[in-house]
Amino acid sequence: MQKLFWHNEMNMAMQILKKLFPFCLTVLVLLSCNEVRRDPGRIYMPDMAYSRAYETYAETPEQREELLKKGIHFSNIPVAGTMKRNAMIPFAIAKDEVGDTVNYFASKSVKSPLEMMDEPEMTEAHRLYLVNCAICHGTKLDGNGPLYKGGDGPFPAKPATLVGDAKYESMPEGQMYYSVTYGKNKMGSYASQLDTRQRWMVIEYIKSQQGGAKAAAAVMDSTKKK
Repeated sequence: MQKLFWHNEMNMAMQILKKLFPFCLTVLVLLSCNEVRRDPGRIYMPDMAYSRAYETYAETPEQREELLKKGIHFSNIPVAGTMKRNAMIPFAIAKDEVGDTVNYFASKSVKSPLEMMDEPEMTEAHRLYLVNCAICHGTKLDGNGPLYKGGDGPFPAKPATLVGDAKYESMPEGQMYYSVTYGKNKMGSYASQLDTRQRWMVIEYIKSQQGGAKAAAAVMDSTKKK
């Protein structure tokens, strides 16, 4: 009899729980959606969520408060028109507006501020070209990089043939610099990947390869004439 009694009690308890569970679940859902919660609650590892390191161009809340007391609104952003120490003079020609090419053609008159690069500098320029440019223009500067791959790559249009195409071999270095800085046609800007000096170094490398190709062609032509 006692076992039967407990068995009936357990059944009744289970029936009550089955009826209460949907009700409790509904109440919980309604309470959780009653307002937007901005506080994430406890953070297991705060050092990973909030860096203690100072970020570039950022000041601590304490510093900001002290500056505001003095009436100073300081953002750590460099003053417009200034440049860092030992940096090269920035490109003076602005980017053209959409549909305009005045500044692009004006950039022809700009000359490279770099003097003749020595062997280590040329090696570094070659490395910068391989890292940033060869994926499109190819290691041989023939426009056949991995993205084109003879027409079998993911890029349908062949990139510029920097060596072997008279259009690019005769392009002034200033105009090349404009294209690398602001982008041109399908090529985007590389101003964030390469600083001012590095961009000029890459262009000097390209010009050196174009000159080498012309010299080799001249030797072959003179040999044929003989």
